[in-house]
Amino acid sequence: MSSKLDVRAFAVPSMPQSVRPARAGGVGQTGGMELAPGWSALLDEYAAHLDADRGLSPHTVRAYRTDLTELAAHADVEPGRITLARLRNWLSAMADAGAAPATIQRRVACVRGFFAWASAEGHLPADPAARLAAPKRRQRLPRVPGLADVETGIAALQARVDEAEGADAAVARRDLALVEVLYSSGLRVSEACALRLTDVDRERRSLTVLGKGGKQRTVPLGVPALRALDAWLRARPDFAKAGSPDTVFLGERGGALDPRVARRVVHAATGAAGHAAETGPHGLRHAMATHLIEGGADLRSVQEMLGHSSVATTQIYTHVTSERLREAYRQAHPRA
Repeated sequence: MSSKLDVRAFAVPSMPQSVRPARAGGVGQTGGMELAPGWSALLDEYAAHLDADRGLSPHTVRAYRTDLTELAAHADVEPGRITLARLRNWLSAMADAGAAPATIQRRVACVRGFFAWASAEGHLPADPAARLAAPKRRQRLPRVPGLADVETGIAALQARVDEAEGADAAVARRDLALVEVLYSSGLRVSEACALRLTDVDRERRSLTVLGKGGKQRTVPLGVPALRALDAWLRARPDFAKAGSPDTVFLGERGGALDPRVARRVVHAATGAAGHAAETGPHGLRHAMATHLIEGGADLRSVQEMLGHSSVATTQIYTHVTSERLREAYRQAHPRA
């Protein structure tokens, strides 16, 4: 573990006192919350572990720390006095406050990971979260744009490329390449924005992607996507400046493309097919996976392309295609 890590990078943002009142006489303090003794140092060390040993992003580490800080503030006792009953009380309070089952599940996973680490490292005598269970999460099928909707959005972007001039033409080429790559390869928006010039392999028509947890994978790149990407890369020097990164996609000021800008691009493009078809980058990822499975691709291959650690995560797309088959049956069969 690196001893040079600046844990301030993972500090929890300050919260108003009305959200979480301070303890009288507390000594540990995180993000404006006064915590019971022992928490601050333990959270610092856990943040360092998540960064150095598990390779999680700063955003993910901050999210974990926020969840654990809220647990510490709610329990109002030292880490060694946390019990299974206190953890269940915390979950119950979240549910009473209206937290979604998905949120509670995420926090349970965070807490289980933290206490398993703390007990394994000898910071705690036992793991109080070993038997902590989360409420079952009702599976919601993702809203997936159809193939015609995706093609309409791409056609609208191509029309922009054909009509634009000067700097607007370069932006249009970038936006078209971004949407083509997202749909062709099923990338997460963060992966697309972090894609580097050396990650593009034209001979094999593939991309090398650094995904969640620092896991690297290679994904195929379709011919239309490669064509749009090449057109953008010819215009990319118009954006690049002396200090520009070597990322494939650049913003108009020469920095790496901001994921928020990428989301706006995708929403505008898919919105061309109508309000019902409008979606973001993750919707294109859903569409890519669903259309692959509808076309006969096997689940394991789709899992590898998406970078899912478990095939169970990928199986949701089989439910999407089954639902579409049922709907087609209901509409078309005379005795449905």
